[in-house]
Amino acid sequence: MTFEEEKMQLACDDLKATEKLCESEEAGVIETIKNKIKKNVDGRKAAPSMIDRLQRQIIVADCQVYLAVLSFVKQELSAYIKGGWILRKAWKIYNKCYTDINTLQELYQKKITQESLTSDAANDNHIAAEGVTEDSLNRLKGAVSFGYGLFHLCISMVPPNLLKIINLLGFPGDRLQGLSSLMYASESKDMKAPLATLALLWYHTVVRPFFALDGSDTKAGLQEAKDILQKKEAAYPNSSLFMFFKGRIQRLECQINSALTSFHTALEFATDQREIQHVCLYEIGWCSMIEMNFKDAFESFERLKNESRWSQCYYAYLTAGKYHYVNTICEVQKLFKRKNNQIEQFSVKKADRFRKQKPTQELCVLASIEVLYLWKALPNCSFTNLQHMSQACQEVDDSAVVGLKNLLLGAIHKCLGNSEDAVQFFQRALKDELCRQHNLYIQPYACYELGCLLLENPQTVPRGKSLLLQAKEEFTGYDFENRLHVRIHAALASLREVVPQ
Repeated sequence: MTFEEEKMQLACDDLKATEKLCESEEAGVIETIKNKIKKNVDGRKAAPSMIDRLQRQIIVADCQVYLAVLSFVKQELSAYIKGGWILRKAWKIYNKCYTDINTLQELYQKKITQESLTSDAANDNHIAAEGVTEDSLNRLKGAVSFGYGLFHLCISMVPPNLLKIINLLGFPGDRLQGLSSLMYASESKDMKAPLATLALLWYHTVVRPFFALDGSDTKAGLQEAKDILQKKEAAYPNSSLFMFFKGRIQRLECQINSALTSFHTALEFATDQREIQHVCLYEIGWCSMIEMNFKDAFESFERLKNESRWSQCYYAYLTAGKYHYVNTICEVQKLFKRKNNQIEQFSVKKADRFRKQKPTQELCVLASIEVLYLWKALPNCSFTNLQHMSQACQEVDDSAVVGLKNLLLGAIHKCLGNSEDAVQFFQRALKDELCRQHNLYIQPYACYELGCLLLENPQTVPRGKSLLLQAKEEFTGYDFENRLHVRIHAALASLREVVPQ
């Protein structure tokens, strides 16, 4: 849970050593059983090898996934290519193990239910002789289901512009299969069961709302997350991570004060876990911004800027708030290190613009609302705070930010339930050509937002779909392009589910 170079290298070395230790024969389990039957080898001697080899193969695949993640963190083209091929190898192992374990489970069930010998009895008796038990198979399936489910879930969210590459690597992507496999892993007796639980909670409370996988329904997935927490809270009564996810649920339900209490409690539980402290501080900062409490937000992001090794440039930008923009502009530029990082590029561009033109207090507030919008936090704001934000946007009188102002007003009115007003503001933002000089992302985002709103009315669905395709195909080279493509992909996918193509 760290981005420090020396620790990441140490992790790589440990993973490679583990992989080397666990490397096993390439032959699949079912093929091995058949070969041993033919050779009339004593099954008892091979009993440990069957279960052990499957376990080793799963560990190898797990190591490769973690190595790929560490490779992707470098955010270099060569690292992406290398990581992609590592993942391809991991997927083949997961898929093979998953198929083999399912086959073994079927054979075992046949052994239980059949009372007399059949043509397949030789296989069944060999399974018994091998010492394979129902518990061992269930545990192994739990072990492989974690990686197998993560693959399906992640690939199912990949936007079309990357899907061609993914397909070349041979990865599938079935969201329901992914969730089902992770749930199986979560309920299993395998050591990765807690990780599967955390992955499900992360998906339901962070990924789904951030990437708008359920459209404008920001509360989708919360009941699933609540059910998971309710099942597991007895086993983990003082878990900082479970308390963190409780706070995430409360934030998404717009219970910001309760969320802040949960995040502060999680922070106390994580006294010796710096990385968990940082994610709690991050959420405390965001909840404070949602409440327009810029003083407390400043304190959280300032601490992150000083303690965290990840994107200090971004944290410096977030400390600006309502009062500190002038003081942090130079600091943002000094801390800019990762030129391929979209978040840091965005932070530096904004800071550079304020350096050239000293911002008014109104522009500072507008910039804070902009960040809330881009990070999908506006739906978590209270009705009162949304009204205050709308008023603050209206007070901005600067021709250079008219497009941004209209985009934010559209998003605010959408959250307030004023769809007609939202449509008008999004249309104005889409037509504003001046924003191309300052904020390239405004037009494609306005196009996407307008399309999503029109999808909610059956009579305007064709126009809405057309706008989504326009946002995907006619704009390029803007801030957070990949982020928007994932949201467009999700919106079009949900449309296909409602209206089969």
